Amino acid sequence: MLSQAGFVDIEIGEAHDTFGGAGGEPNARRFEVFGYDFIARKPG
Repeated sequence: MLSQAGFVDIEIGEAHDTFGGAGGEPNARRFEVFGYDFIARKPG
């Protein structure tokens, strides 16, 4: 999706917990939902 939007040099960071203490935390744990950082550059 990022490349389709014109971004290049796309990197994906390590997985981290974004649901700790949130109301949906049990569901996130059950379905192994994690957040990921993305870094990319858009030429021009």
